[in-house]
Amino acid sequence: MNSRWESALIIFTQSAESSFEKFISKSFVKIKNSHFVSLALAGSIALTSFPLTTSSIVNFQLLSPARAESTTFDAIQEIDKLEVKGRAPKTGYSRGAFGPQWSDVDRNGCDTRNDILKRDLTSIVFRERTRDCVVEKGVLSDPFSGQIIEFQRGEKTSSLVQIDHVVSLSNAWQTGIFQMSQRVRTNFANDPLNLLAVKGSLNSQKGDGDAATWLPPNKPFRCAYVSRQIQVKVKYGLWLTKPEKEAMLRILQSKDCQ
Repeated sequence: MNSRWESALIIFTQSAESSFEKFISKSFVKIKNSHFVSLALAGSIALTSFPLTTSSIVNFQLLSPARAESTTFDAIQEIDKLEVKGRAPKTGYSRGAFGPQWSDVDRNGCDTRNDILKRDLTSIVFRERTRDCVVEKGVLSDPFSGQIIEFQRGEKTSSLVQIDHVVSLSNAWQTGIFQMSQRVRTNFANDPLNLLAVKGSLNSQKGDGDAATWLPPNKPFRCAYVSRQIQVKVKYGLWLTKPEKEAMLRILQSKDCQ
């Protein structure tokens, strides 16, 4: 083959391989209907976004270099697989039991808080010389309130947007994760599946509440929120309390979730 053509072919192949690798590294999750929240499954999906749904049946697609396969998460079906029992004691619980706060567990050079801000905000401005890591400004379409919030990093303003653990660390501790290793708990605390950028005051209001004690004021989001909690509990093998399960089923079986 002509050497010029060989050189052109090599450059084209390398470019195509690079583009494909970037594409598959952003595996995505699809759900029915509109709006966007985020989901990630360890080992299968990286930081992703998916449409909120008013259905308890969540459809998503897992992409790998070799193939794409479809699977379905039916929250009502999956909730019945979770054990139901009372809360375990809070003995031994602390934030430190979940590892250093906002660890860089995926080793991409950015801490988890900035990863989630980068995923959930739009119109982002990064701090200079941080390799697009530290988010200085952005706009949040808050799933908890339905409001638009301007984020500005600063001593008095950063707390306006906080990162919520969809299943709180305390709830997770009292429903089974206390039995697991420090490594698993650290992964749980930094798992994008279990994290959402939200309005700070509502995150504080939620505290360590479960579905029986706290739900987002934004009612159209409740179906996706409860479904997400079930996904997290299934993933980590956590159990539900009876009131928690009853509250989840009320949401999932409501007309808004059909």
